[in-house]
Amino acid sequence: MASQLSVNGDWIASAPSNLQKNLTILSPDQIQVARMLLDIGQSHVFEHWPEPGVDDEEKKGFFDQVARLNTSYPGGLVSYVQNARRLLSDSKAGKNPFDGFTPSVPSGEILTFGDDNFLMMEEAGIREAQNAAFVLVAGGLGERLGYNSIKLALPSESTTGTCFLQRYIESILALQKASCRLVQGQGETQIPLVIMTSDDTHERTLKLLESNSYFGMMPSQVKLLKQEKVACLDDNDARLAVDPHNKYRIQTKPHGHGDVHSLLYSSGLLNVWHEAGFKWVLFFQDTNGLLFKAIPASLGVSSTKQYHVNSLAVPRKAKEAIGGITKLTHIDGRTMVINVEYNQLDPLLRATGSPDGDVNCETGYSPFPGNINQLILELNSYIEELKKTQGAISEFVNPKYKDSSKTSFKSSTRLECMMQDYPKTLPPSARVGFTVMDTWLAYAPVKNNPEDAAKVPKGNPYHSATSGEMAIYRANSLILRKAGVHIADPVLQVFNGQEVEVWPRITWKPEWGLTYKDVKHKVGKGCSISQRSTLVINGQNVLLNDLNLDGALVVTSGDQAEVNLEGSVQNKGWILEPVDYKDTSVPEEVRIRGFRISKVEQLEKTYPEPGKFSIKS
Repeated sequence: MASQLSVNGDWIASAPSNLQKNLTILSPDQIQVARMLLDIGQSHVFEHWPEPGVDDEEKKGFFDQVARLNTSYPGGLVSYVQNARRLLSDSKAGKNPFDGFTPSVPSGEILTFGDDNFLMMEEAGIREAQNAAFVLVAGGLGERLGYNSIKLALPSESTTGTCFLQRYIESILALQKASCRLVQGQGETQIPLVIMTSDDTHERTLKLLESNSYFGMMPSQVKLLKQEKVACLDDNDARLAVDPHNKYRIQTKPHGHGDVHSLLYSSGLLNVWHEAGFKWVLFFQDTNGLLFKAIPASLGVSSTKQYHVNSLAVPRKAKEAIGGITKLTHIDGRTMVINVEYNQLDPLLRATGSPDGDVNCETGYSPFPGNINQLILELNSYIEELKKTQGAISEFVNPKYKDSSKTSFKSSTRLECMMQDYPKTLPPSARVGFTVMDTWLAYAPVKNNPEDAAKVPKGNPYHSATSGEMAIYRANSLILRKAGVHIADPVLQVFNGQEVEVWPRITWKPEWGLTYKDVKHKVGKGCSISQRSTLVINGQNVLLNDLNLDGALVVTSGDQAEVNLEGSVQNKGWILEPVDYKDTSVPEEVRIRGFRISKVEQLEKTYPEPGKFSIKS
């Protein structure tokens, strides 16, 4: 060890004395890490280290943590600190990241649910589904919702209690089956699912999968990739923040869901998929119960238009608090199509020749569609791009300054990156577009707790567990109404301080109604469903003919059973009972909705055996 030290004696002489004293307990690799930290101006991390013999294992643990931080970031901590100093300098100077850019409306596809073009895109998407891999970004806990487990475990609706992860996996399996049926003569391709987890969610996600037999997927279909956190920064010089509770640890925070790209790159999965003949990668987030109603048609658009990047979007009102998908053209000729946050889009438009800023056009909506953070990427071009970038995504920093001098922070900050900023580095030849669908069909995220949701101005979306569940019933009701079922109008009710439309509580397994064409084929004439009704369809071949439902009906059938629902079904049904979200005697997942379902009376039928059956009154 002594010879090792003497070779590098020049840097050791200038090292902090507390580090010098402890060099004897460190391995050569740890000494290299220490030198790297000094080279990037981080000598302060050793300031409070005691003599050798005191906390030696903790000191070695420090180097283990720094080594992890170094390997998990593209370019290591040297790059991280360099990028941080540049971004912190720009932030202090008030530099606008959009200087020199002029916004315009990009080209994309606006779909109308149920018309011929929509049906065509859905069918094209089903055809392509067996060539797609899915990536679920799920690094967060549900604490912001008032729910202390992982968000994927939260029931998407309380009629069946189906959690988000089950809903997603069953939807992918239904796509797998439908795609195989449409593209005949080929065996059923297993659609891969990657779940990006974090330290907070990894073990619980694995447990949720294992305790539910992966919700019907083969365990080999599912891969978990764990995201590491990044170092926090104490000041404008990007000094690494020492954990206030442990002087042998760097404080860390999440880097953002943009890490999914570098994780996929380093995992080698993209090349595995490419060799297996996959063409598309679909990225989606953890609590949007409507998403898979939009996936088939969106994938159809990607395939038909041959988009390299397709962002799913919804109509947005001007100045609405949702990012707008925007084409940016720089004075030097560069162009990109990316998400621009709503609070940046309006001033950018005003500064570049649009004095009114972000305004609604003749459709009643802004011409800049609302980004919902679901992306479809074409695999070949994605691999080529990641070869250049190693998956590194354009970052930003958002320090909370103590005062207008911008010289010190209220608390430590860190660099962040977003999945949807991937197109920023693409060449001008990249085909980047969007697909707009109605909000009622595609977007009902669950991200606000009851108190925050109740403060949302009337008419704006609550994005709570309450509104997310009601949106599922509304979408299913509207789809059936479009298919010819007489669905009673909703009533307005208030739960947890949020006024919501309560439609009939209609749910079905994805295999029953994966596309609008599927639903139309299974719905005959003369059907009606009252507002207070509940209809649960658990089975593929369940047909509605002259059904008059006023109450609760639950039908479960095996793959080889065909069940005809006809005649009049009337009973006391299932009732929504208000619950106070402050009542801690009620489970969290119920409390955050503001209601529970009281199952008073229902007709429940199960048909596990092959054959033709009917429910007649």
